[in-house]
Amino acid sequence: MEKTVNHKAWFLVLPVLVLVSFSAIIPLMTVVNYSVQDSFGQNQFFWAGLVWFEEILTSERMHNALGRQAAFTAIILAIQVPLGIFVALNMPKKGFWATFCLVLMSLPLLIPWNVVGTIWQIFGRVDIGLLGRTLDSLGIDYNYTQDALDAWVTLIVMDVWHWTSLVALLAFAGLKSIPDAYYQAAKIDQASRWKVFWYIELPKMRGVLTIAILLRFMDSFKIYTEPFVVTGGGPGNATTFLSIDLVKMALGQFDLGPAAAFSIMYFLVILAISWVFYTVMTNLDKEGGQ
Repeated sequence: MEKTVNHKAWFLVLPVLVLVSFSAIIPLMTVVNYSVQDSFGQNQFFWAGLVWFEEILTSERMHNALGRQAAFTAIILAIQVPLGIFVALNMPKKGFWATFCLVLMSLPLLIPWNVVGTIWQIFGRVDIGLLGRTLDSLGIDYNYTQDALDAWVTLIVMDVWHWTSLVALLAFAGLKSIPDAYYQAAKIDQASRWKVFWYIELPKMRGVLTIAILLRFMDSFKIYTEPFVVTGGGPGNATTFLSIDLVKMALGQFDLGPAAAFSIMYFLVILAISWVFYTVMTNLDKEGGQ
């Protein structure tokens, strides 16, 4: 007996496909179209081929922005992942204080990105900001609007304050999933605290930590709002990351062709690295299931 296939269910999916087409596919195709054309005003476009891609790939401006972006992402991951694990390990596991800590750790994640930038912009000001005035009263020369190192430190501390909670909450969830039998066996074997962490807790947290690293990489690599609000990409170009440079190119200079090529390569870099993380996560799941 042949099985009857009902294709009417596709009509339920059709609105979603239409929505995705308008919100993602069509804008992407528009960007691709701009990336291979040149414009001389009055909406007159001319075929340019891969000229903009070659220009961006050989541009010192893009290389510098990419270097700053990679350095910022590397520093953020190097700080937030170990710090998040440390916080999760020292959080209460049960009772009122566990709930209190979870709520407290979630608060920074609820603040919008532009509000975070505004908070730290005011917080770090030497004239009215608590941090700026305190450092100035201690004799420390701090001014994130004029000194590149101060601007970088401010952005890094701001991002650590904002997003370490995400890593800590994911690590805490991984720790809660470990059965008590593992700890009991380690106690019987008189394993040290370091060995318990290295051989029990860390392996059991591999999956959630991979997700945390993936999320933090994607978010830090495309960060825009916070540094734009705090420093505007300055002083000079010290904090002009890829996203800020792209917006300046597209909206400030109105170079649609180079900006479109820039955005496509930006997208492909994030997509490629995300695919690597996804592959790693899949392999970890397969190893865990064996």
